[in-house]
Amino acid sequence: MRSTRGLLQICIAPAASQFPDCRDGHGAIKRTIPAADGKLRLSGLAPGDYAVAVIHDANGNGKLDTFMGIPREGFGFSRNPVIGFGPPRFSAAQFPLEGGSDRQEVKLRYLL
Repeated sequence: MRSTRGLLQICIAPAASQFPDCRDGHGAIKRTIPAADGKLRLSGLAPGDYAVAVIHDANGNGKLDTFMGIPREGFGFSRNPVIGFGPPRFSAAQFPLEGGSDRQEVKLRYLL
């Protein structure tokens, strides 16, 4: 992260229809944590395939700020896929959750 100001908006989606913003909600998990925390630990997730999207909402306004369609705040995805125009497909960020202490590290990217 560029700074520890603001919030991290995190979406953990079990299906492509809910990725990257948890819009359909059924089974998706959406969390907001202080950016200074930098980590989120969840327990009790059912085994299956998931994808994670993270926004570093530096100003805390609840959304990804853009300039001419280019994100002004940090963002990242599980498996850290190559980013083109727009978010990656669910399949590019998808990972299996098998139980135990599975871990995903998301690298945040800043374009502006």
